[in-house]
Formats: sequence, structure tokens, C-alpha cells
Amino acid sequence: MCSSDLEHEGYVVKEDKQYRVGLRFLDLGAHARTREELYTVAKPELESIAERTGEHANLLVEEHGLGVFLLRAQGENAVGVNSHVGQCVPLHTTALGKSVLAHLPAERRDEIIKRHGLDAKTAATITDRETLEAELTEIRENGVAYDREEGVRGLKCVAVPVLSDDAVLGAVSVSGPMSRMGDERIKTSLLPQLRDA
Repeated sequence: MCSSDLEHEGYVVKEDKQYRVGLRFLDLGAHARTREELYTVAKPELESIAERTGEHANLLVEEHGLGVFLLRAQGENAVGVNSHVGQCVPLHTTALGKSVLAHLPAERRDEIIKRHGLDAKTAATITDRETLEAELTEIRENGVAYDREEGVRGLKCVAVPVLSDDAVLGAVSVSGPMSRMGDERIKTSLLPQLRDA
């Protein structure tokens, strides 16, 4: 990136013939600090959930219209999945991402979908905008999102949003194999733990 690009994006300011750091970095620092606080608060909660459930417990945040895994805790029975902290995923392909999407302003959702599309990761991925919007409405009403093999074949996930003053900061979830993620277990055990966290 050249200095004119940095200037255009607000990262540097040109004064006479000199460049100085722009205030855009202040915004980035404040944003990163918020995420760090979320990570710090979530870490012991998710580790506890992973230990009690034996499954994966996850924290995802939205950045640049994608979901970014900020934290993953692994229980003793957790199945191996091809995801890691820092990995970016399309929001519409995970319970975590749909939980975030559901609580973003409509204009922001439109921007994200226009930019990233609704491509399929598996045969179960929602790729139709109308179907997705109907599910997002249901997620807002019920406060819970599900991923039924939409991101990874054989994996089911239940997620709830992390909200602060009606703004969505991210989402937390438990994920495991379809065989262990039955509706009764989700309703009586997993969902209460996620909501408490």
C-alpha cells in the first residue's frame, strides 16, 4: 500500500511534505480493545462449557463482513474439525454467523450479502436470500441460531448472540456431531449454558 492509499483510507495525514499517523488508528485500537475484552470475558466461560459438554465451544465476531473465530475451546469428546482461531467464514454458513447477521442492522446485512454472496459450503447451506431472511427473523425472535450441516457435513451447532445495548458483539456456540446434538440435549442442557455465558 503506498502513502496516497494510506492517506485516502485515513491511516496517515499529509502536512506540508510530512506524513503523520492518522486518527483512523485510534478507531482500530478502540475496536481491537473491545474484541480483547470480549475474548477475556468469554475465555473462562467457553472453557467451562467445553469441559462440561465435551464438545467444541466457540466465539465468533464479524469483521469485513465475514465471521472470524476469536476463540475455540475443545472438550474431551470434541470431533476434529477443520477450523481454527482467526479463520474467516461466510456468516450465512454457521449458526454463529447467522446469529450475528440476524442482529445487525438491515443495511449492514445487505452490504455483507452483496459483497460476499450466499455461496454454498455444503448441500445444506442456505443460498437463497428470502429463505435466509426468514431464518434471521426467527433467530431474532427466539434468540437462538442453528447450523444443521450448513458449514461442515456431519456437524450441528447451536449459537446465541452476545449483545451490548442492542448491538451485537459476536456470538457463542456449542458444536458437535449430529448424533450427539439432539433437540432435547440442546433445549435442556446446551442452550441454557450458552445463555448463562
